[in-house]
Amino acid sequence: MLSKRQLRRVARWAVDSPNLLARQLNRAYHTRGFNREFNHDGVSVVDEDWDTLVVLDACRYDLFEQRHDFPGTLSARESRAAHTSEFILGNFHDRDLTDTVYVTASPILERGYQHKYDPTFHAVVNVWQQDGWDEEYNTVMPATMVEYALEAAERYPNKRLIVHFMQPHYPFVGSDLTLDKASVPDPEEIETDVWHEMMRERASITREEIAEAYHRNFDVVRPHVHDLLGELSGKTVVTSDHGNMLGERSRPIPIREWGHPDGVYTSELVTVPWLEYENGPRPEIVAEAPVDEAETRDGVEDEVVTERLRNLGYAE
Repeated sequence: MLSKRQLRRVARWAVDSPNLLARQLNRAYHTRGFNREFNHDGVSVVDEDWDTLVVLDACRYDLFEQRHDFPGTLSARESRAAHTSEFILGNFHDRDLTDTVYVTASPILERGYQHKYDPTFHAVVNVWQQDGWDEEYNTVMPATMVEYALEAAERYPNKRLIVHFMQPHYPFVGSDLTLDKASVPDPEEIETDVWHEMMRERASITREEIAEAYHRNFDVVRPHVHDLLGELSGKTVVTSDHGNMLGERSRPIPIREWGHPDGVYTSELVTVPWLEYENGPRPEIVAEAPVDEAETRDGVEDEVVTERLRNLGYAE
């Protein structure tokens, strides 16, 4: 059953765009009538064998397969998510992850702490806070993520490490697309992002232009993943939390879909890369009590979380 809030949203979408209404109907289909909060057919990443899990946000399998040049063995896996919130809920919620440190460029975990999920990591490193955030591009740059990841690996040598990069997720670094928030002087001038505008059929950008910008965002992060693979010891897996739609037909209602709406489990959204690479001896992993919460989450303000999410294209 839909809540009153959801019913109001459906009514607004029906007026604003038939595509958004069709998206909601597709959600109802994929989530068995809104009875599933994530894709239960996907792999549980924390139960897999790795010492470091590198997550490239919103990276489709076909993009990765075509453009990666990493050492290791690549296969495809089915994700539990079409959205980062589902990835966290489906993999981390209510789990004892005191053997794991989560280094993240995404504020989604922090928003989730306030609303619906509560994993227990040994430590969380919110790179998107303070000096980790790039004011020019309105995202966390991959070089910054490598710096924080290597610091975490040195500080927590006997912990599993999750390194959650933002790219190739929007915004597109260096893009000149007119609807890319990174390309305008004041992001507040734009109330939505390129994916929502394409869904509303109000954008003048072609599918080819968006696809090229998205592909180049993978190229932005690729050399920095190489750096991590060369520096980190043990078994590293490179994967993604979910994919991204680039105007392909959704199902069962065949609208053109854009971005990565939660609750829509098309192959483009849930098929993700799974690249395994071993480099040197594997560390001995030990679970220990979480570090002082104030040390990892002190000073996190809800207004900052909301602003960062808006910059990254999460319209609320």
